Amino acid sequence: MTRTSAPVDAPGADAWEGLVTTALLGTDRRTPPGSAPGPDAPVALLDAAAVQTVRRRAGLRPARAAERLQPAPVDARPALPPAAAHRLAMLLADRPGPSGGGRRGAAPDLVELLPQWLAAANARGFAPPPQVLPALLDAARGRTDLRPAALEFAGPRGLWLARLNPDWRFALRATSGGGAALPQPEDDARIQRLWQEGLFAERVALLSALRSREPAAARALLATTWTTERAEDRLMFLDSLRAGLGPDDEPFLEQALADRSRNVRATAAELLSSLPGSALAARMAVRAEACVAIDHMRTVPPSETGGEHDGPGSTAQNTPTIVVEAPHECDPAMERDGVVAKAPAGRGERSWWLGQLVEAAPLGTWSRRLGGRTPREIVALPVADDWQGELHAAWCRAAVRQEDAEWARALLGEPSAPEAGGPGAVSLAERARLLGTLGATERAEWVAGFIATHGLSEAFQLLGMCAVPWAAPLGGAVVDALNIARDAGSYPWSFSGVMGLAERCLDPSEAARLDALLAVPDEPENASPGAGGYWAEAFQRLVTTLRLRAAMAEELGAA
Repeated sequence: MTRTSAPVDAPGADAWEGLVTTALLGTDRRTPPGSAPGPDAPVALLDAAAVQTVRRRAGLRPARAAERLQPAPVDARPALPPAAAHRLAMLLADRPGPSGGGRRGAAPDLVELLPQWLAAANARGFAPPPQVLPALLDAARGRTDLRPAALEFAGPRGLWLARLNPDWRFALRATSGGGAALPQPEDDARIQRLWQEGLFAERVALLSALRSREPAAARALLATTWTTERAEDRLMFLDSLRAGLGPDDEPFLEQALADRSRNVRATAAELLSSLPGSALAARMAVRAEACVAIDHMRTVPPSETGGEHDGPGSTAQNTPTIVVEAPHECDPAMERDGVVAKAPAGRGERSWWLGQLVEAAPLGTWSRRLGGRTPREIVALPVADDWQGELHAAWCRAAVRQEDAEWARALLGEPSAPEAGGPGAVSLAERARLLGTLGATERAEWVAGFIATHGLSEAFQLLGMCAVPWAAPLGGAVVDALNIARDAGSYPWSFSGVMGLAERCLDPSEAARLDALLAVPDEPENASPGAGGYWAEAFQRLVTTLRLRAAMAEELGAA
């Protein structure tokens, strides 16, 4: 067969481009190939375009056959009990309501119960039903706080599924090795190959896993490529050394103090200051000691001694007082040891340098420097010239960094102290961090005492540091404080944050105790209109949520 040379019959890009050009110019200016000028030209153009479209599509070459999809891996974990599987489907089907304030109603917030359910299911080692994996991955996609527990529960099948949907790529980035099995510690060849050739996420996962098993081997692996890594990668790798940090890491971290990246130097200095026996900690101690001393002859006004019997007739007295002489410069040696020379906006340079020195010095320095006093005695000393806030705040950061419970107790003070700010901490946020150094039982007891004295208005951050479910003394203190607030006639919305925490953190056994609070109370004359009804509704939601949590635990076999 002889192929015509007419453009309309010619398959290929040129014929199609010719038709496009004709359409843009108009058939009155350019006649379509193979047709005569006139009213039929537009129809001929459309016919030619239709024919050419079919030819272009039919002319596509078939692609190479894709590799057959591998079946999903086997999840060896036991299957969820049927009741728990049904509960999970309900939790995943629930959607958060509007975020506006005001009345929430008496129905439990199922969305907020999902993290707790996942934690319990993971603790029991259950595998999810395959049919819920898409909804589970969608939930984790929308909530970053949910991802670690959700991906642990999704297991190998969840990662297999995530590779098939670009919307779930986060699962591959957030999981050790992107779901790939990490080599065993004895498989040195695979470890070296993955470290040299793997993606960044895979290398981070490998280093973290190796660090948890063999800290020295992980550090040695990092040292093999340290000088060739990018600055941002060195920072991430260095951060992985926090796990299992010990004296053997000091030589490597000392070398990192000379790194060309300021952030890497700062992280190395922070890690070294967490080792009280390190050379950097000793250097910081010398610098900090030069700034802080005891003056036994200083005359202190009565208002600064904190004495219980100070009054209008009290006179100044000689009292041992902490005096501070902040650094006058930040020299290169200080900068090498991690002191940031440039102070933030609104902050004095000398106080900024002082805080960094005291924060990095071993806390054992101060008993020796300040006359053999205990941390509690040191914190009780007056500090001259308005340096107390800066000095105590630095001690707070040091206690958290060095995980020193004795200093944390001294800085926290008694929970029943008249001032909610405490003797040492300058904010409730710092008190919350100090609580993290204490054991769970002591932490709960301290917060319970704080609530009994100061109520709930200042306690939200502190409650967030307590183990779940709350211990009996803490749970009782929260319920009592909520009851007092209800009797005062204020709206429950002022305590919505604490009420939400109580729904998730109170021991479900507290539900029976709350039954007495479900009735609408008699409102005092100064009560807010309708407050009693709102409180009854809020307590009903709390009781319903607690009983639902008890049912969830029973379904998972954790009761």
